[in-house]
Amino acid sequence: MLDRAAGALIQPLVHRLARMVAATGIGANQITLIGFGLGMLAATLVATGHTLPAIAAILLSRLCDALDGALARMTQVSDFGGFLDIVLDFVFYASIPLAFALANPQHNALAAAALLAAFIGTMASFLAFAVIAAKRKLTNLAYPGKSFYFLGGLTEATETLAVFVAMCLWPQHFAALAYAFAALCCVTTATRIWWGWRSFR
Repeated sequence: MLDRAAGALIQPLVHRLARMVAATGIGANQITLIGFGLGMLAATLVATGHTLPAIAAILLSRLCDALDGALARMTQVSDFGGFLDIVLDFVFYASIPLAFALANPQHNALAAAALLAAFIGTMASFLAFAVIAAKRKLTNLAYPGKSFYFLGGLTEATETLAVFVAMCLWPQHFAALAYAFAALCCVTTATRIWWGWRSFR
C-alpha cells in the first residue's frame, strides 16, 4: 500500500547511489547478493537476541534491494537479475519470523508459523498473478520499471519492513505483532484473489 510513496521518497538518494556504484563497475546482481547477505546477517542477529543491531542490517539490506533495480536500469536489465531479486527477497522475508522463532521458541514459534503461512498466501498470489499477467501481456503502469507485473496490496514491502523494525524494537511483543500482520496479509491475499478473478475471468 505504501510502496509507491516510499519509493518516490527515497528515489533521489537511490539514484545518486546507483550512479556512484555504476562508476565502480559493480553489477546489479552483486548488489542483490550483498543485500541478501545483509538480510541473512539480520536474521542471525535476531536469532541470537541482538535485535537492535539487526535493524541496521535490515535497513541496509532493503536499501540494496532498491539500489539493485536502479543500477540495473542504468546498466543492463536482465531476466535473471529480476528472478534472483524476487527469489532472494522472499527468502529474506521468511527468514526474519523464523529467526524470532529460533530466538524464543516457546513464545514465538506458533506466531512465527502463522505469519509464515500468511506470507505464503501473499507471495503465491503475487507470483501467480504475475505469471498470468505476463501470459496476457499486461503491464502495471504504477511500477513500469519492474521486471514483471507488480500487484499491490495492503501489506507490501514497506509495511513488512516497518513491522520487522517494530519487532526488533519490541521483541517481547513479537507474537502480537506477528498475529496482527498475518491478519493483514490474509486481507492482501483475499484482495489479490478478487483482483485476479476480476482481471482473468
